[in-house]
Amino acid sequence: MKTHFITAEIKFQDSPAMLPKVIEAELQLSGKPLRWAITAIDLQQQTATVEAVVTLED
Repeated sequence: MKTHFITAEIKFQDSPAMLPKVIEAELQLSGKPLRWAITAIDLQQQTATVEAVVTLED
């Protein structure tokens, strides 16, 4: 198992309550998320920058 640090830009959703699920689904594309945080918000582009640590099987 290897860990990787990744950064992703996620589009805002109509419902803020759905944002964590959307972020986790996006991170699943890169591996199994261990932890993540929103580190920046771009209101003009309607995106959130997310930094995360994910694991990948060897």
